[in-house]
Amino acid sequence: MVERVKVIDGLHIDGFEELPAPGAMKDELLLAGKALESVLKGHRQVKGVLDRTDSRLIVVVGPCSIHNIEEALEYARKLKPLADELADSLVILMRVYFEKPRTSIGWEGLIYDPHLDGSYRIEQGLRLGRQLMLDIAKIGLPIAVEALDLISPQYLQDLVTWTAIGARTAESPTHRKLASGISSAIGFKNNIDGSLVVAVNAIRSASASNSFISVTEEGKVAVFRTNGNSHCHVILRGGTVPNFDHKSVVACEKELANAAMAENIMIDCSHGNSQKHHANQRHVLNDVAQQIIDGNQSIIGVMLESNLVEGKQAIPDDLDKIQYGVSVTDACIGWETTETLLREFSKSVDVMLKSRTG
Repeated sequence: MVERVKVIDGLHIDGFEELPAPGAMKDELLLAGKALESVLKGHRQVKGVLDRTDSRLIVVVGPCSIHNIEEALEYARKLKPLADELADSLVILMRVYFEKPRTSIGWEGLIYDPHLDGSYRIEQGLRLGRQLMLDIAKIGLPIAVEALDLISPQYLQDLVTWTAIGARTAESPTHRKLASGISSAIGFKNNIDGSLVVAVNAIRSASASNSFISVTEEGKVAVFRTNGNSHCHVILRGGTVPNFDHKSVVACEKELANAAMAENIMIDCSHGNSQKHHANQRHVLNDVAQQIIDGNQSIIGVMLESNLVEGKQAIPDDLDKIQYGVSVTDACIGWETTETLLREFSKSVDVMLKSRTG
């Protein structure tokens, strides 16, 4: 081997730790049995909604981010019977978000910092995340995630039913290429300022064939070639002003039609649409329900940020003082409110959904 002089390369690297190959972790924490059945069923249902062979609505609901395994499993055990109860009208997925994009600095999620202390035990975070996803799938819930890192999907994506590409990353060419090869359905959020062109262009790109560099299941660097993801859609998440209303939805329909893309639109009831006030999610959801009652055909789902307990908290220096069931990122509605809102939503749209294709 040629010895290289370290004059330029790695000037700011303090060190590195090798991770196990993705395939080795998948073999260790194997997707099989009931968990596999849940993932396959989730794929069929979500893609059926997007293909208009299933007239139900997709609901992505759960914590803004997962920071506690015990809390996440308690939430899943509460959500499963509600999902079964409302299954005639809603395909309910649990939001299992492990990676948090940051405008500047802050906690980056369970995968990167599972101990919430800046220790960045990433291998442990990947194992914890994969085991949690297996346990949630065994409960019988399909899983929704956000794709932020470009390598971690190799460790986790086989457990995913639906994937979001966030407002900060929808413009990224590498994330569009990644999305073109992901097996799950993909939602692209509109830009932070509310513009639609980035999300629509992202769908066009991810729907096409692409080539990109990643790692194989054996951990080797390789060029991946894709045939495009045909189950992409827009997520309206608001911007400088909310964009969940009828006028905004119609504008999005026109943008998609002009691009010859399927008019499939999901409404994020949080973020810009709630103007960062978690209680406003009720207002957004009620407006969406009314649009469907009035005959809208393009809205295929909604997103809600929900946790065991309402509100949010900062991560304390003394982690023993962290409040159980409360978000450490965006504020969420509590479980009781979640049950009420989803039951009301399901009841209000049920009749109109049956008149949709499917």
